[in-house]
Amino acid sequence: MGLKPDHWIRKMAIERQMIEPFIENQKRDGVISYGVSSYGYDIRVADQFKIFTNVYSAIVDPKNFDPKSMVDYKGDVCIIPPNSFALARTVEYFHIPRGVLTVCLGKSTYARCGIIVNVTPFEPEWEGFVTLEISNTTPLPAKIYANEGIAQVLFFEADEECEISYADKKGKYQKQETIVLPKL
Repeated sequence: MGLKPDHWIRKMAIERQMIEPFIENQKRDGVISYGVSSYGYDIRVADQFKIFTNVYSAIVDPKNFDPKSMVDYKGDVCIIPPNSFALARTVEYFHIPRGVLTVCLGKSTYARCGIIVNVTPFEPEWEGFVTLEISNTTPLPAKIYANEGIAQVLFFEADEECEISYADKKGKYQKQETIVLPKL
Protein backbone atom coordinates (compact mmCIF):
# COMPACT_ATOMS: atom_id res chain seq x y z
CA MET A 1 0.00 0.00 0.00
CA GLY A 2 1.74 3.25 -1.01
CA LEU A 3 -0.73 5.28 1.07
CA LYS A 4 -1.22 5.14 4.82
CA PRO A 5 -3.69 2.31 5.50
CA ASP A 6 -6.59 4.54 6.55
CA HIS A 7 -6.06 6.76 3.47
CA TRP A 8 -5.92 3.67 1.22
CA ILE A 9 -9.26 2.44 2.63
CA ARG A 10 -10.87 5.86 2.06
CA LYS A 11 -9.49 6.01 -1.50
CA MET A 12 -10.66 2.47 -2.40
CA ALA A 13 -14.04 2.94 -0.73
CA ILE A 14 -14.73 6.18 -2.59
CA GLU A 15 -13.16 5.43 -6.00
CA ARG A 16 -14.27 1.79 -6.30
CA GLN A 17 -17.35 1.89 -4.06
CA MET A 18 -15.78 -0.91 -2.04
CA ILE A 19 -17.97 -0.29 1.05
CA GLU A 20 -21.55 1.03 0.92
CA PRO A 21 -22.59 2.88 3.02
CA PHE A 22 -19.10 4.14 3.83
CA ILE A 23 -18.38 5.94 7.13
CA GLU A 24 -15.21 7.97 6.60
CA ASN A 25 -14.43 8.63 10.28
CA GLN A 26 -14.82 6.28 13.20
CA LYS A 27 -18.04 6.82 15.18
CA ARG A 28 -17.74 6.00 18.87
CA ASP A 29 -19.82 8.31 21.08
CA GLY A 30 -22.18 6.11 23.09
CA VAL A 31 -21.97 3.22 20.60
CA ILE A 32 -19.66 0.30 19.88
CA SER A 33 -17.39 1.94 17.30
CA TYR A 34 -17.73 1.62 13.52
CA GLY A 35 -16.24 3.20 10.41
CA VAL A 36 -12.63 3.69 9.24
CA SER A 37 -10.00 2.73 11.82
CA SER A 38 -6.19 2.87 11.69
CA TYR A 39 -5.68 -0.27 9.58
CA GLY A 40 -9.16 -1.39 8.71
CA TYR A 41 -12.86 -0.76 8.76
CA ASP A 42 -15.20 -1.51 11.67
CA ILE A 43 -18.40 -3.03 10.29
CA ARG A 44 -21.88 -2.83 11.81
CA VAL A 45 -24.40 -5.58 12.41
CA ALA A 46 -27.85 -4.99 10.86
CA ASP A 47 -31.10 -5.48 12.77
CA GLN A 48 -31.92 -8.86 11.17
CA PHE A 49 -30.88 -12.05 12.95
CA LYS A 50 -31.36 -15.82 12.75
CA ILE A 51 -31.05 -17.22 16.26
CA PHE A 52 -30.12 -20.88 16.68
CA THR A 53 -32.60 -23.01 18.58
CA ASN A 54 -32.59 -26.73 19.12
CA VAL A 55 -36.31 -27.24 19.66
CA TYR A 56 -36.32 -30.13 17.17
CA SER A 57 -33.18 -31.81 18.61
CA ALA A 58 -31.56 -31.50 15.22
CA ILE A 59 -27.99 -32.37 14.40
CA VAL A 60 -25.99 -29.45 13.05
CA ASP A 61 -24.83 -30.63 9.63
CA PRO A 62 -23.00 -28.13 7.38
CA LYS A 63 -23.83 -30.31 4.34
CA ASN A 64 -27.53 -30.46 5.18
CA PHE A 65 -28.35 -27.60 7.54
CA ASP A 66 -31.96 -27.61 8.73
CA PRO A 67 -33.37 -24.05 8.46
CA LYS A 68 -35.95 -24.97 11.14
CA SER A 69 -33.03 -24.75 13.60
CA MET A 70 -33.11 -20.96 13.23
CA VAL A 71 -35.66 -18.41 14.44
CA ASP A 72 -35.90 -15.14 12.50
CA TYR A 73 -35.74 -11.97 14.59
CA LYS A 74 -35.64 -8.27 13.77
CA GLY A 75 -34.87 -5.59 16.37
CA ASP A 76 -32.47 -3.03 17.80
CA VAL A 77 -31.16 -5.57 20.33
CA CYS A 78 -30.77 -9.31 19.85
CA ILE A 79 -30.48 -11.64 22.83
CA ILE A 80 -28.43 -14.75 22.06
CA PRO A 81 -29.21 -17.67 24.41
CA PRO A 82 -26.42 -19.12 26.60
CA ASN A 83 -23.92 -21.34 24.74
CA SER A 84 -25.66 -20.66 21.45
CA PHE A 85 -25.21 -18.46 18.39
CA ALA A 86 -26.97 -16.23 15.91
CA LEU A 87 -26.39 -15.39 12.28
CA ALA A 88 -26.69 -11.79 11.17
CA ARG A 89 -25.62 -9.62 8.29
CA THR A 90 -23.68 -6.41 7.99
CA VAL A 91 -25.17 -2.98 7.37
CA GLU A 92 -22.43 -2.51 4.77
CA TYR A 93 -22.35 -4.02 1.28
CA PHE A 94 -18.85 -4.89 0.03
CA HIS A 95 -17.28 -4.95 -3.47
CA ILE A 96 -13.81 -6.44 -2.98
CA PRO A 97 -11.31 -5.54 -5.75
CA ARG A 98 -9.48 -8.34 -7.57
CA GLY A 99 -6.14 -7.49 -5.94
CA VAL A 100 -7.46 -7.41 -2.36
CA LEU A 101 -8.17 -10.03 0.33
CA THR A 102 -9.72 -9.27 3.71
CA VAL A 103 -9.65 -10.89 7.12
CA CYS A 104 -12.38 -10.07 9.61
CA LEU A 105 -11.97 -10.22 13.39
CA GLY A 106 -14.44 -9.63 16.21
CA LYS A 107 -14.25 -6.40 18.20
CA SER A 108 -12.60 -6.56 21.61
CA THR A 109 -15.64 -5.04 23.36
CA TYR A 110 -17.66 -8.16 22.52
CA ALA A 111 -14.73 -10.60 22.89
CA ARG A 112 -14.19 -9.39 26.47
CA CYS A 113 -17.79 -10.46 27.18
CA GLY A 114 -17.31 -13.98 25.79
CA ILE A 115 -19.04 -13.09 22.50
CA ILE A 116 -17.08 -14.31 19.50
CA VAL A 117 -17.66 -13.10 15.92
CA ASN A 118 -16.56 -15.42 13.13
CA VAL A 119 -16.39 -14.34 9.51
CA THR A 120 -14.48 -16.03 6.71
CA PRO A 121 -12.18 -13.92 4.48
CA PHE A 122 -13.75 -11.81 1.74
CA GLU A 123 -12.00 -13.16 -1.35
CA PRO A 124 -10.92 -11.08 -4.35
CA GLU A 125 -14.00 -9.95 -6.35
CA TRP A 126 -16.46 -11.19 -3.73
CA GLU A 127 -19.40 -8.87 -3.18
CA GLY A 128 -22.44 -8.76 -0.96
CA PHE A 129 -23.66 -8.22 2.55
CA VAL A 130 -21.51 -10.25 4.94
CA THR A 131 -23.14 -13.08 6.90
CA LEU A 132 -21.82 -12.94 10.46
CA GLU A 133 -21.75 -15.77 12.99
CA ILE A 134 -22.00 -14.47 16.55
CA SER A 135 -21.34 -17.04 19.30
CA ASN A 136 -22.29 -16.59 22.92
CA THR A 137 -19.74 -18.72 24.79
CA THR A 138 -21.09 -17.75 28.21
CA PRO A 139 -23.67 -19.53 30.42
CA LEU A 140 -25.76 -16.31 30.37
CA PRO A 141 -27.87 -14.60 27.67
CA ALA A 142 -25.83 -12.10 25.61
CA LYS A 143 -26.98 -8.79 24.14
CA ILE A 144 -26.00 -7.68 20.60
CA TYR A 145 -26.65 -4.09 19.51
CA ALA A 146 -27.90 -3.60 15.95
CA ASN A 147 -26.46 -0.77 13.83
CA GLU A 148 -23.31 -0.64 15.97
CA GLY A 149 -19.81 -2.06 15.46
CA ILE A 150 -19.40 -5.85 15.60
CA ALA A 151 -16.09 -6.67 13.86
CA GLN A 152 -13.11 -5.15 12.07
CA VAL A 153 -12.17 -5.89 8.48
CA LEU A 154 -8.45 -5.78 7.65
CA PHE A 155 -7.49 -5.29 3.98
CA PHE A 156 -4.47 -6.87 2.30
CA GLU A 157 -3.48 -5.62 -1.13
CA ALA A 158 -1.55 -8.12 -3.27
CA ASP A 159 1.49 -7.27 -5.37
CA GLU A 160 -0.26 -9.06 -8.26
CA GLU A 161 -3.86 -9.92 -8.96
CA CYS A 162 -4.98 -13.50 -8.38
CA GLU A 163 -5.45 -15.88 -11.30
CA ILE A 164 -8.94 -16.96 -10.28
CA SER A 165 -11.18 -14.69 -8.21
CA TYR A 166 -14.32 -15.56 -6.25
CA ALA A 167 -16.39 -14.12 -9.12
CA ASP A 168 -14.47 -16.24 -11.67
CA LYS A 169 -15.33 -19.43 -9.72
CA LYS A 170 -18.94 -18.30 -9.42
CA GLY A 171 -18.77 -18.66 -5.64
CA LYS A 172 -21.94 -19.86 -3.92
CA TYR A 173 -22.12 -16.89 -1.54
CA GLN A 174 -21.65 -14.20 -4.21
CA LYS A 175 -23.92 -11.12 -4.06
CA GLN A 176 -25.68 -12.06 -0.80
CA GLU A 177 -28.60 -9.76 -0.07
CA THR A 178 -29.63 -11.30 3.24
CA ILE A 179 -28.41 -13.78 5.86
CA VAL A 180 -27.39 -16.92 4.00
CA LEU A 181 -27.39 -20.35 5.67
CA PRO A 182 -24.67 -22.92 4.85
CA LYS A 183 -24.95 -24.62 1.46
CA LEU A 184 -22.92 -26.98 -0.69
